[in-house]
Amino acid sequence: MRSYGHYCAVAKALDVIGDRWTLLVIRELFLQGGCRHADLMAGLPGIATNLLGDRLRKLEANGLVRREAAAPPVAATLYHLTDAGRDLQPVLRALGHFGARYMPSPTGDEEFRSHWVAFPVSELLDDADPGGPQVVFEIRTGDRPTFVELADGEMRTTFTAPRSPDLVLDGPAPLVLGVLTGQLTVTNARRMGLRTEGSTAPLRRLRYLVPAGPEAQA
Repeated sequence: MRSYGHYCAVAKALDVIGDRWTLLVIRELFLQGGCRHADLMAGLPGIATNLLGDRLRKLEANGLVRREAAAPPVAATLYHLTDAGRDLQPVLRALGHFGARYMPSPTGDEEFRSHWVAFPVSELLDDADPGGPQVVFEIRTGDRPTFVELADGEMRTTFTAPRSPDLVLDGPAPLVLGVLTGQLTVTNARRMGLRTEGSTAPLRRLRYLVPAGPEAQA
């Protein structure tokens, strides 16, 4: 990417992270932690392997990503965010908050990975009873399960079950997010193909933080 040539902090940041796919590479390293090249390819459907390699080299050259050899007996290179790379977490959260307003209108042909749910969940939902007992939701959207835990007044998204889930939501991402945010009733979502296991009562713990949609800003 050519430099904007502006003596401006925003332009300087975009010189480093403004290329297409770059912020999504950083998103994957935030959500997955240390990743092999193959892990990043799986989490970035649509990217070409040579383009991913180029983005990783540029991020490494700019001090945002470091590489290390995986512990034996695994023969692989792992990519990690540096401290400077982790400084982008509030940027990703702000982008997730901004983008959440567009989530209710999927185009129908978009890719989805379960771990991506971390951003809409963290930006769209809150615990309506932060003093309540621990609640665990398991989300299945076709690849590896993701778990949303409400405990100690916090909401956490993990890939390892804290314990057996209270409720499993299994189906297309728009249906799962629709139920979690209360935009779809469980009954209607089931008619559309959502599968559930367990009591739906824990859904009452979720409070939908409605972002202003684009139509509200017209």
